[in-house]
Amino acid sequence: MNLFSIETGYFKLDGGAMFGVVPKSLWKQKAHPDANNMVPLCMRSLLIEDGHRLTLVDCGIGNKQSEKFFSRYFLFGEATLDRSLAQHGFHRDDITDVILTHLHFDHCGGAVKTNEKGLYELTFKNAIFWSNEKHWKWATEPNPREKASFLTENILPISESGQLQFVPPGDFYAEETPIGFGMYFVHGHTEAQMLPCLQYKGHKIVFVCDLIPTHAHIPLAYIPSYDTRPLLSLTEKERFLSQACEENILMFSAHDAQYELYTAERFKNNFRLKNTYSANDLF
Repeated sequence: MNLFSIETGYFKLDGGAMFGVVPKSLWKQKAHPDANNMVPLCMRSLLIEDGHRLTLVDCGIGNKQSEKFFSRYFLFGEATLDRSLAQHGFHRDDITDVILTHLHFDHCGGAVKTNEKGLYELTFKNAIFWSNEKHWKWATEPNPREKASFLTENILPISESGQLQFVPPGDFYAEETPIGFGMYFVHGHTEAQMLPCLQYKGHKIVFVCDLIPTHAHIPLAYIPSYDTRPLLSLTEKERFLSQACEENILMFSAHDAQYELYTAERFKNNFRLKNTYSANDLF
């Protein structure tokens, strides 16, 4: 098995929204907001090469939305999905499986593109797309609070393609899935978000996605206001981080603009950052 960190782009979100009830005087020391209180975030994917399967976990925001839409999120940097794949010797057509941790636009927008005729089509024409029934129903029948994050053009073309399959629902952790590795299921950020778990060179690596978006979110109370059930997020974070400390789990970050991977340790009655790592050093 080989792993690759895939940078699909960078964007900015309001720091207050990213840290919820935590005062700015605390989170600004780690998140580095600009003059407009915006914090830089990455849209990072994980590419897994295992035998004949080439699996991509999430695929960024894509490029098919309007200029007005993108202006709300202050995209910056030169990284793109295609450029990052090419740097590792791959092409989008090589992808056999795409795991969609959840269907918020910054994680799945890159799954669908517009063709020369202006019609929607799948970016990864040879891939199976993996979600789960609970989250798919949640996204296609969205609540008013989350509706703006679930864009029809990112979702329906996948189901209409016939290339969508579902991972069977599990409890907090499922050891075996059709994809070939473990999966955490967490429900605080959004219903049935999936966090892939891999065994790699003696390490346990978890794509922590929006359960712990950045290293600055490791302390329990640091929960984004985007989460639909923040108290459940708190419970899920504590359960996961307890396990992460015991097993020295490497957390692969979807959004941290500084660090690709990190570990946590217990600190008094809470948790804190232990070590940070570069994918180049570990992969």
